[in-house]
Amino acid sequence: MKVGIIGAGNVGSATAFALIMRGVARKVVLIDMNEKRANAEAMDIAHASPFADAGKIKAGTYQDLEGSEVVIITAGAAQKPGEPRTSLLERNVRIFESIIPQVVKYAPNAILLITSNPVDIMTSVALKLSGFPKERVFGSGTVLDSSRFRTLCGYHLGVSPKSIHGYVLGEHGDSEVLIWSSANAGAVQIEEFAEKINKPFTPDVKAKIDGCVRNAAYEIIEGKGSTYYGIAGALCRIVQAIATNEYAILTVSSFHEKVEDSRNICISYPAIVGKRGIQGEIYPDFCTSEHRDLALSAKIVEDFTNKALSYISSDEKKV
Repeated sequence: MKVGIIGAGNVGSATAFALIMRGVARKVVLIDMNEKRANAEAMDIAHASPFADAGKIKAGTYQDLEGSEVVIITAGAAQKPGEPRTSLLERNVRIFESIIPQVVKYAPNAILLITSNPVDIMTSVALKLSGFPKERVFGSGTVLDSSRFRTLCGYHLGVSPKSIHGYVLGEHGDSEVLIWSSANAGAVQIEEFAEKINKPFTPDVKAKIDGCVRNAAYEIIEGKGSTYYGIAGALCRIVQAIATNEYAILTVSSFHEKVEDSRNICISYPAIVGKRGIQGEIYPDFCTSEHRDLALSAKIVEDFTNKALSYISSDEKKV
């Protein structure tokens, strides 16, 4: 599989490294306004490739996207310490107006995978600007947040996070919702499992896990300036599902005509991901409080999506 990555910063380069080292992509093209940075990152990753898989990576231009099956967009304004993802909105709309038409021109059949923040809203912007079918435009969503949730639950229970099945849904942001009601370990509802092994999820424990998941990005950004390893792993997992036509259930941010009383938004719910992109959506039943919180999250995404789409210039809206 050939993968293009727009943006050779920390997220883009870490994603390229993950794709090459895990053998998920046979060819990776890194594109960045800073050509020197893109060349340096590609060279560095290429030197590591003999230790893993024989994938090829190079820096290039938009024209080098020809034949790409997936194009990952990581480019965008950087999130500053303490800054909410939504504050990046107008800056990233302008950046996308310069990027998306080039992707459409040179990789018209590719799947667009968005990770620029705020990812749910920027996925809607990419969908609008590209004119691609909704199945081929989606965001990284809460795939990483769900991994954080499973990791913390696994640590608390003393079991492998891979044995935990639980999701974070809604906005990839401050209003995201940890779905405790359907989380399970060993085919047992996770809170029942915890009681059985005398490691209950008390209100304090649940609040701590919720806070750690919800605020992880802020803590990491404060400590080292940006997050990139976790999201690179999430993007690699999504691309793997596409490359192998896995039909994996992942909480990517995909387009929903109606969800929790909001309309025409991209938001994270369980979706089936395969070679052609989104192969189907799943709408589980939740407890009343989770539906309430998801409705609030969807409303927030809807309001910001409408705001972002209003920023798109008149010429671009004609696409």
